[in-house]
Amino acid sequence: MKLKLNGKDMASGIFLIVIALAGLYLNMDHNLGNARRMGPGYMPMMVFWIQAGLGLIVCLISLASGPDPLEKWTGMDAGTLVGGIILGVIAWKISPSVWSFFGQTYNAVGLGIMVAFIVMAFSAGWKLLAVICASICLFGLALESGGFFLALTGLILVSCIAEHTHTKKGVAGLLVFLLIMCWWVFIYELDIRVNLWPQT
Repeated sequence: MKLKLNGKDMASGIFLIVIALAGLYLNMDHNLGNARRMGPGYMPMMVFWIQAGLGLIVCLISLASGPDPLEKWTGMDAGTLVGGIILGVIAWKISPSVWSFFGQTYNAVGLGIMVAFIVMAFSAGWKLLAVICASICLFGLALESGGFFLALTGLILVSCIAEHTHTKKGVAGLLVFLLIMCWWVFIYELDIRVNLWPQT
């Protein structure tokens, strides 16, 4: 049987696996515990393993769901990728000496990744993925000091920049709906203990 490779799905699956492996590596410093007595690293570990499994499934499906080759990268696509990696590493290394906030936990790593995605967003080929990933980094950085509602608001508003088709009323409605729903699910029902508002 001849394989019909879907290049886009294969690249997406590899991307999911690489991010999962990086997450598992960064999570090694946390106590895992076990299913009965979960440590702070247990749930992230489970999420990264599930993500790696999904990435593997996407890669396997890509062997028969093509042909759909990847588009050739433009100079801008390659340049913003390389520039994003370089500036992200610089931000990661320098930020702890600029502000003590980035010396705590993985805040410097989060800033470096966010800077890399912001640089990549200048390329039309990377924009959609890069803006959404940058918004997730912003959420992680803002959650502890900015509180749940401010971090979630930032995530939603920055994600909406990825597409120009959104109306102001649509974004406002989505924002209100997601703030209420996330508060109800994560804070009220699951009783996750995080700051709701910025800490002074």
